[in-house]
Amino acid sequence: MAMAQPKLYTEDDYYSLPEDIRAELIDGQIYYQAAPSRAHQEILSFLHVEIANYIRAKSGSCRIYPAPFAVKLYKDSETTIVEPDISVICDHTKLTDRGCTGAPDWIVEIISPSTSSHDYIRKLNLYADSGVREYWIVDPIKETIFVYHLEATKFGVNTYTFQDKIKANIYDDLWIDFSQLNL
Repeated sequence: MAMAQPKLYTEDDYYSLPEDIRAELIDGQIYYQAAPSRAHQEILSFLHVEIANYIRAKSGSCRIYPAPFAVKLYKDSETTIVEPDISVICDHTKLTDRGCTGAPDWIVEIISPSTSSHDYIRKLNLYADSGVREYWIVDPIKETIFVYHLEATKFGVNTYTFQDKIKANIYDDLWIDFSQLNL
């Protein structure tokens, strides 16, 4: 007897979800997301302001988008759309009315206990494979930040705490001082 195959969802299914539902489509499977915690939102706001202020002060061309913002990592894929907490996109040709098609330059995910393996394993691999240059995982409970350099010539990871000043590697002179984060 053949085993039932799980249903593979597509981009059409993802965009048919009600607007008040937070979900991601990864390899044809839908992953629903709970509402974020207050600490998550504090961190998201802090990082969004720091990065946006830097881009504005430098008259930079990159764009920053907080979640919910749809990122179709692979142009030809109908089965993977993620919603990173923060996406920084420097190639404007990737921007569409629906979000981004192609890998952002920098992605930040703020984890919760229910999403940690999703962000540490599944998304890390997706982002590395799709061409994301830099990926930060921020853990509000452990107060740690993992900074992944995903470019082939610079591949590596560094670990920081909420007391550290961290350099964003896609820029020459952007440092984010997490000690200024007041949770």
